[in-house]
Amino acid sequence: MTILAVKNLRVMFKTEHGEIAAVDDVSFDLKQGEVLGIVGESGSGKSVSALAVMGLLPKPPARIAQGEVWFEGENLLHYTDRDMRRIRGPGIGMVFQEPMTSLNPVFTIGDQLMETVRVHQKVGPKAQRDRAIEMLARVGIAMPERRIDDYPHQLSGGMRQRVMIAMALICNPRLLIADEPTTALDVTIQQQILELLLDLRDEFKMAIMIITHNMGVVAEMADRVIVMYAGKIVEQAPVNELFARPVHPYTRGLLDSIPSLDDDRDRLKTIPGTLPRPWALPPGCRFQPRCAFRVDACAAAVPPLVSVRAEHESACIRQDELVAS
Repeated sequence: MTILAVKNLRVMFKTEHGEIAAVDDVSFDLKQGEVLGIVGESGSGKSVSALAVMGLLPKPPARIAQGEVWFEGENLLHYTDRDMRRIRGPGIGMVFQEPMTSLNPVFTIGDQLMETVRVHQKVGPKAQRDRAIEMLARVGIAMPERRIDDYPHQLSGGMRQRVMIAMALICNPRLLIADEPTTALDVTIQQQILELLLDLRDEFKMAIMIITHNMGVVAEMADRVIVMYAGKIVEQAPVNELFARPVHPYTRGLLDSIPSLDDDRDRLKTIPGTLPRPWALPPGCRFQPRCAFRVDACAAAVPPLVSVRAEHESACIRQDELVAS
């Protein structure tokens, strides 16, 4: 069953350079219990897409110029702010990128967890505290009865991230959006957080949208992958298919830049250049100035996202040659 369907989403921002599209004609869906990975460099439009789903875009300068966001059969773009507050929590939970700036430093973590329960569930103070302690224990925080009265600065980065996950899950959402949930964490804690998310997915039967630039995280967690570049989807496929047979040159570049234990090269491969500025996009394919496979026709028109194989789509005019290579 499809729990989330985003159709032709375009998000515009007013800037000193005029109005620019941070997300441009993006469509995808997510099924119940599925993990969808969204990858790409910083500035690709990953987090903006998630904030549009959550109804958390700053307006102004942002506006949704077109598209639909269907959650459990309802178009969230028709919802008022009050309606969206009812959806956030029991419907959709979100783990934000930086827990130290997402948690209020002047309230204990217990106060912040209990506020979520108080808003969405009509239960008394004791039940709120019991639920907060239960979730802290569930996300692996030792001695939750004591930690619940700690302030955010008293916790390590990994523990704060666990608190954010507990806050996102405390009302048992059907969809969890995790925006760079392992950023700035050491490798051991990263692994624990990823395993925790998968365990909670199985326990609560929820769907997960995980946003990251780390292809290793995607390989470990995701069922399907969307690759974004400069506000557009350039490739999407099941995770095993994408890693085994990537088609788009940008996806290939991302995968080639990952170090391997079996690789004896002196230098890693890199993608030359940088992401284009959104107010100065190149003509045609947005990746073509950095692409080793570009030809003159790449600058003629924006390539559409078309089928390569079953459940595998790519946006490259040379994809037939790349599939064969």
